[in-house]
Formats: sequence, C-alpha cells, structure tokens
Amino acid sequence: MERFSESIEDYLKAIYIISKKKRGGWVCNNEIACFLKVKPASVSTMLHKLKEIDLIQWKPRSSLRLKPKGKNIAQELVQNYNNLFFFFKKVLGVKDKSLLKQICCKIEHILPSDASNALLELDSF
Repeated sequence: MERFSESIEDYLKAIYIISKKKRGGWVCNNEIACFLKVKPASVSTMLHKLKEIDLIQWKPRSSLRLKPKGKNIAQELVQNYNNLFFFFKKVLGVKDKSLLKQICCKIEHILPSDASNALLELDSF
C-alpha cells in the first residue's frame, strides 16, 4: 500500500466508514467533521488535498466519495485496525477498550499487510 500521512489516512478511513452506511457511498463535509471531531473548514482543506492526489471524487460544496485507490487504502487501514484489535484483545488480553482503540489507531498506519495478515493466523493457536 502506498503510504500517506496519518492525517490523510484518517480522513480516507472516516470517509470509507461513513460511506458504508450511505446509499451510493456519497458523504458530506459535515458528516466527516462530526466523525473526526474537527471543524468543517479543516475538512474542506483536507478534501482539496485528497482531490489533488486523486483519492476522492468531489467538487466544493457537494458530496464526495472515494475513488478506487482511496477506497483500497481505507479498506486496508480498516483491516489492519481489526486485525490489531483482535491481536491485542484476544491474544494479549488487553481489556481496556479505550486503550485498545488508541493503540490500534496508531499502529494501523505503519503495519505492513503481511504482518497484518499474520495476526489472523494467531487465532489458530
């Protein structure tokens, strides 16, 4: 997976998660702002960057959706998060849900896909 800044990846993941609940996958600026707990102006700034690097389909003051490359990145991040969550909770026994989320959100950005997939294999032990 091509790597981008943590911030860009967080936006892609947020758009992906929100879009899963929306018909056609279209998401609006305010939904992203609420999800990430940021100001709508910050979202607009990031959307310009995401459009510039061809990760979203968007025109200012309208809804947006992920392009295939942006969707692939977001899906890999979600998979990394889920695999890490499983590992820390089931294998290592971390019980604090807030701590689990915090750890997984940080590591998901740097975890290579082969390592992420290997975490799933630990379930058989």
